[in-house]
Amino acid sequence: MDLGIAGRTAVVCASTLGLGRACATELARAGCTVVVNGRSAESTRAAAEEIAAETGATVVPVAGNVDDHPVQDALLAAAGDVDILVNNNGGPPFRDFREVDEEALLAGVRANMATPIRLVQRVVDGMVARRFGRIVNITSGSVKMPLAGLDLSSGARAGLTGFLAGVARSVAHANVTINFLLPGSFDTRRLRSGQEAAAAGAGVTPHAIADRQRAAIPAGRFGEPAEFGAACAYLCSAQAGFLTGQSLLIDGGAYPGVL
Repeated sequence: MDLGIAGRTAVVCASTLGLGRACATELARAGCTVVVNGRSAESTRAAAEEIAAETGATVVPVAGNVDDHPVQDALLAAAGDVDILVNNNGGPPFRDFREVDEEALLAGVRANMATPIRLVQRVVDGMVARRFGRIVNITSGSVKMPLAGLDLSSGARAGLTGFLAGVARSVAHANVTINFLLPGSFDTRRLRSGQEAAAAGAGVTPHAIADRQRAAIPAGRFGEPAEFGAACAYLCSAQAGFLTGQSLLIDGGAYPGVL
């Protein structure tokens, strides 16, 4: 399927590994020029080179913590006119809500709510003026099904969803869409590190934890990052212009509700 976005420019935050990288790869495959981002200069440069070699696209590395304003400046300067923005950032670690002090609370809100809002503020008017824009925010399945220990992540990402819901409706007339991708359990390094931590606490093997988690997913498996990347690329496509303000849950059927 031709997504109709060849020649567009995309910024994908936190995109050297996992789901962010999968999104960057699929956008590059669709013909976009892609600005990728990670905290390490070495890993960001390597990711850019590898994605470019795989897809033939122009891929530009910009290293640094996307929470920092100078890094945001560098991302947008490298892109020029931003047609596609994929907001992504690491979530706070698992912890009991009683252990979330004010400093941790503000850091979580900054990373998972304030930073993506700031980037949307900076690119959306240009998108409106050019009559094309696609903004995808990677949040979490915990926005719909909160999990104990992920309270800060769930709260900040739900706040982002609520904040941008009205914004999405205000720019839809200009062919600018804002949507949310909610991942469940995907086979990424973050998932495996969580399994290792849970195994250490429970005195069992990571394999046992993985089996337990997999059994709770009706699809009977973890998601593949490429599946997530493909969904992201579709939301960024020319054909997705009538789809906005939506939260797309990709979790193999783990969420038991209908809404």
